[in-house]
Amino acid sequence: MNFTFARFTPVYSILLGAITLGSCTKEEKAPNILLVVTDDLGYSDLGYFGSQIETPNIDQLANNGIVFSQFYNGARCCPSRASLLTGLYAHQAGIGHMTEDRGTPAYAGDLSSNAVTIAEVLNQNGYFTAMAGKWHVTCNTSEEGSNKNWPLQRGFDRFYGTLPGHGSFYDPAGLFDGNTPIKAEGDFYYTEKITDKTKEFIREAKSHDKPFFMYVAHPAPHYPLHARKKVIEKYRGKFSMGWDQLREQRYNNLVQKGLIDAKWKLPERDEQSIPWEEEEEKSFQENRMEVFAAMIDHVDQSIGDIIQTLKETGEYENTVIFFLSDNGGSAEGHRDGTIERWGTPWKSKVIPERTRNGEKVIAGDFPNLPLGGPATYGSYGVRWANVSNAPFRLHKSWLHEGGISTPFIMHWPKGLKQTGITHQVAHIIDIMPTVISLTGATYPKTYKNHNIPSPEGHNLLGFLINSITLSRTLCWEHEGNRAIRDGKWKLVSEYPGTWSTVRKYEYEGEWELYDMEKDRTELINLAEQYPEKVKELNEKWQNWAQRVGVIPWEKLESNAHY
Repeated sequence: MNFTFARFTPVYSILLGAITLGSCTKEEKAPNILLVVTDDLGYSDLGYFGSQIETPNIDQLANNGIVFSQFYNGARCCPSRASLLTGLYAHQAGIGHMTEDRGTPAYAGDLSSNAVTIAEVLNQNGYFTAMAGKWHVTCNTSEEGSNKNWPLQRGFDRFYGTLPGHGSFYDPAGLFDGNTPIKAEGDFYYTEKITDKTKEFIREAKSHDKPFFMYVAHPAPHYPLHARKKVIEKYRGKFSMGWDQLREQRYNNLVQKGLIDAKWKLPERDEQSIPWEEEEEKSFQENRMEVFAAMIDHVDQSIGDIIQTLKETGEYENTVIFFLSDNGGSAEGHRDGTIERWGTPWKSKVIPERTRNGEKVIAGDFPNLPLGGPATYGSYGVRWANVSNAPFRLHKSWLHEGGISTPFIMHWPKGLKQTGITHQVAHIIDIMPTVISLTGATYPKTYKNHNIPSPEGHNLLGFLINSITLSRTLCWEHEGNRAIRDGKWKLVSEYPGTWSTVRKYEYEGEWELYDMEKDRTELINLAEQYPEKVKELNEKWQNWAQRVGVIPWEKLESNAHY
């Protein structure tokens, strides 16, 4: 499919009829950028991507925009956000793992000074920059210590949101207005507040007569599962058919839509799952998915409200909207009868002991405790995550397709003249160079006396306009999990340590090789059949790992500074 863009005075030209790309003339206002990120939204959790969840506003963006069927993230919240903001691999940006200092620059747990954010670049190029939502790229989330890597110190003119990775939607921990800590007040629900502040920031940008960069970082649908009762009620009984039939339904919808190839077979249910017929607590399981769906519904309503504000201010036509998720559906939380991944929630700084009205918070997933309200702190579990990530295997944190595949939508009424699905392989590191191209901004070689590396990604507009298939090499590492995609080939392995008590390993950390053209659902391991290809890709991965600062996970585990 060919895509065309209306553009302005060219910086460079692409020979495709009269189409040119480049920066704006003085008579033309540069496009606004609205970057919307969700948290733990699986590949097939949107209506357009085959879900049973109602997302009409996001679906409209997809129907009138470009949809990427093979777009990748960084497998986990903060590594993805570091790459998203900087255009670098997470290790280069200082967030190779999470926001804890593990003793090396690549795993410092704090956004690197040797990187610039989109906000820093655009702020220097005349943009009003604002953010509402989850930050999660600094190890300091309180007034104690340095705020050098908080949003206002990293290029944003305005910030309203949370610094930590997760927390209550009714009483979020680490909530800030600018650099000032605040508390939730009144009838507070975080998704709604993010929406209100985004609308406020859009109107402020309009008053300054500046183009804007708006970063809307929703923490939903990351646990805890919190949603308004009226929205939860909308989904009562909608998932009664159970996870097996729902996965098959989503798979068929994706094939029919043309997002996946029918020759890619649907994997068996996750090995930690059971047939729906054998589930003894069906009503409890349905409730978990109902609340999860309601959280996504809230996000969709948010986008609808923001779009309405764009239209009211006259900015809709010239606003480029990007929508994506930071990783696949999550098997974290209260998994397999345990509470939290690294310990009990009562030891966590982000989980309140009581609600704002004094009610005791019950953290965990208990069959007799309906989720959704402020006194709960639960998750939807690995079995529903398996549905979220359909048709792919595994989940957030892993580097199989279920962990790193995200729905990605690009929408721009003024500039995008054709719409549809592209199967071009793309990555979250591509957003920075694409924004630079769209805005005509100058990317710095140095910033605040630091040398700044060039973005690692590609400008998405280039290969969209040329209608080519870009054969490229992408690499990942997270918690010892490794992957490289090179053209049609993907080499991937699971680290056999962290999850060894709950995962059954067939390969025990060895490389698996897949042909992504024939088998993107990763069912046929070709490693033994093509040992030379494994060797070739392993060498490429090792070279990349050395270049970006990857450290073997077993060494990092013993060197964490919490």
